[in-house]
Amino acid sequence: MKCTDKTYVITGASRGIGRAIALRLARDGANIVIASKTSEPHPTLPGTIHSVAAEVEEAGGRALALILDVRNAEAVQSTMTQAAEHFGGIDGVINNAGAIYLAGTESTPAKRFDLMHAVNTRGTFLCAQAAIPYLKKGGGGHILNLSPPIDLQPKWFASHVAYTITKFGMSMITVGMAAEFKD
Repeated sequence: MKCTDKTYVITGASRGIGRAIALRLARDGANIVIASKTSEPHPTLPGTIHSVAAEVEEAGGRALALILDVRNAEAVQSTMTQAAEHFGGIDGVINNAGAIYLAGTESTPAKRFDLMHAVNTRGTFLCAQAAIPYLKKGGGGHILNLSPPIDLQPKWFASHVAYTITKFGMSMITVGMAAEFKD
């Protein structure tokens, strides 16, 4: 797939998998929107939207660093608008932002349950929904949700049911939108 001059919005791109995807696409000359909450250095975790933007440009891409909390619908819409205006469109969205809390049912506080649903499932839906008009305007595009294939074997739920259902929620968004927008 040619990525030169293509624009990708990557949520959760200030570190980890999101950063790695951003740098790989940058090596192919892509425009990368680093959309993440981390704008200031964390005491123990490396990476900010600004440090990754610099790395993207060093790798051969063009970067736009935007603070984004995927739980905020207005901020999601604003991010997609800014991305499209800055680079002239959007060719792909990579929903990588995530919240994780690997604990059993009795040890999962409601606050953590809500956070995982708000970030993983709802955030994925909001980002895809906000990007669709721009993807259509560009003649089509891609949405990549970093989620597993749906597998209802109990082993995936037994140790961390709350987290698993949020990730499978992302997978169901993938399946549903793929069918809805296949044309």
